[in-house]
Amino acid sequence: MIADNKSGIMATGNPDNKQNSPEIENHLREKRQSVGLSQKQLADMADITRQAVSAVEANQYSPATSVALQLARALRCRVEDLFTIKSGGEIIDGELIGSLPRGDDKVRARVTRVGDRLLVRPLDGLGELISLSATADGLILGRGSDAKHAKVQLFEHRERLGRKVVVAGCDPAMFLAAEHLRKRDKDDLVPCLMGSSMAIGALKRGEVHVAGVHLADDRSGAWNLPYLQRNLTGIDCLVVTFAHWEEGLILRQGNPKKIRSVADLARPAVKIVNREIGSGARRLLDRQLETGGIQTARIKGYGDEVPSHLEVASRVRAGLADAGIGVRAAASICGLDFVPLQRERYDLVIPKAHYETLQGLRTLLDTIVSRPFRAELEALGGYDTRETGAMRNLQVA
Repeated sequence: MIADNKSGIMATGNPDNKQNSPEIENHLREKRQSVGLSQKQLADMADITRQAVSAVEANQYSPATSVALQLARALRCRVEDLFTIKSGGEIIDGELIGSLPRGDDKVRARVTRVGDRLLVRPLDGLGELISLSATADGLILGRGSDAKHAKVQLFEHRERLGRKVVVAGCDPAMFLAAEHLRKRDKDDLVPCLMGSSMAIGALKRGEVHVAGVHLADDRSGAWNLPYLQRNLTGIDCLVVTFAHWEEGLILRQGNPKKIRSVADLARPAVKIVNREIGSGARRLLDRQLETGGIQTARIKGYGDEVPSHLEVASRVRAGLADAGIGVRAAASICGLDFVPLQRERYDLVIPKAHYETLQGLRTLLDTIVSRPFRAELEALGGYDTRETGAMRNLQVA
């Protein structure tokens, strides 16, 4: 028990009976530091002692209700922003995105909230990049209320799910953006790797908050806006430039097959790894093959598809393919050779309804225009951030 000499208020703990007390998540220290206050300054504002603040922050004691209210008032926040009861182990019923792997074992899953929907994405089967780099939000226990739902035992508080920003697209730099976002706030960025057309489809179905696209109009050559105007009817969106990048041929280190252009992919000794239909990379390859009068049947590995630039680079690095279409950054990350084919603009498409209600989206845009992020992004190779953050309104009938 801590007696506060200034106010006569006591913060109490129960160290001998912890198993009967709810476990408290304590955010006092991070909230205090976020507003630039010392323990002494906060103690004076809340009319308690610095020792009491220190003990509460160290989780040595749980504060009495009156102390918690005084701390919240001093920090101009809600009590639940400072102290919450952990609810790990809560079982929720969410909409299943994808399919459940066969077998009776528990499956790791990401759980996100988009609007009023709880969405469950199994991590198994998404490729080694996502499966190993993503932290699960819980374990799928089995089918939910129907075949399109799953029961998930959460690892964290349900409220935390509402702070996740779900971004569909193929840009590997979204993982870098996620790390920078975590440094700025408690919001999480959840990259879902898929091609541009699939990302727009997921956005239209309400499965993600943001879609990343790099799709050129076949007639005008303009990037993204003509495609979006044709394919996003009825959804008012912001279109924000993430960066310009170089896309081209990702090749094995040293380029042992001496591949200089797409025409070289038709040689019998060359095998490629391809991107899925609807991706910007697939459209670039098909357009170059058509221009060169090369039939896809002549391209060994044309039907071998992966869902991201990094997986293209991973296949080439492993020696499973000689070449594939992707961005320079993916080649650079994997230590591979690269032949540029064109410069592209990668845009983030954000429905205004999400932008107005999800604070994490505004934090994301602040993050990508920050000097540290842009400097690190350009250091990956092939990115040009001079127009990063440029915003356009997309209003479609």
